[in-house]
Amino acid sequence: MAEDPAGGYDAVFFDRLAPIEDSHFWFRARNQLIFSTIRRLVEIIPPHACILEVGCGTGNTLRWLKRAYGTGSVLGMDLWLEALRYAKERTDCLLVQGDIRCPPFARSFHIIGLFDVLEHLQDDREVLARLRELLVPGGWLVLTVPARRSLWSYFDEASRHCRRYSTAQLTETLAAAGYEPCFVSEFMAPLVPLVWLWRKCVAPLLGRRKTVREAALREFRIIPGVNGFLTWLLRWEARRIARGRRSPFGVSLLAVARA
Repeated sequence: MAEDPAGGYDAVFFDRLAPIEDSHFWFRARNQLIFSTIRRLVEIIPPHACILEVGCGTGNTLRWLKRAYGTGSVLGMDLWLEALRYAKERTDCLLVQGDIRCPPFARSFHIIGLFDVLEHLQDDREVLARLRELLVPGGWLVLTVPARRSLWSYFDEASRHCRRYSTAQLTETLAAAGYEPCFVSEFMAPLVPLVWLWRKCVAPLLGRRKTVREAALREFRIIPGVNGFLTWLLRWEARRIARGRRSPFGVSLLAVARA
């Protein structure tokens, strides 16, 4: 299945995902890892520094950034007003509508978060270089992206992804944009066989009459027993990776890079 050269985002996902983001194992596990990573960085940045989340969406992760930074300044930016309306209900962080390619900020941030955004952008290196201009010298970029091209499926098409990254590809992309990649690891390793089996074998048989969007959204159903078990399992993995232990495989990638 070919990678999508167009990219972008389907705004219908905001309405469908906002009600389940707090409960779904995937969001909870990813946010736990982001929270732990930001907490470690907060310990080494100056007091009164600023954190920016680019592509903050409905504000689900933005709340975790605020928790990690306590009383520090945390800002969220997104292109979509539909997303910012949800974010406004969830957090008291300052919210700004802006384009990632020409953000309305000067160089003033010590940490920038970019969580599952880069894969939607065709010009990933150019965007990363532009964000580097918003970081103070020695500032930090923390990002997550989908991992492993071998997992490319209808889900990526529905999500309007341009690509899934390998560890080497993400490291090279960061370096080419002027960053020093300090830590890159795959995560959500327990999901690799499940995702491959479901998306490559089971879902195509079950969803022949469904659009790729409907098939993708179906994956976010919450099955109580399964959801609880995977939340526990992935939370354990998140703690391990947050302590600096890399995972050799997973369905997502975490990177921490210095400007």
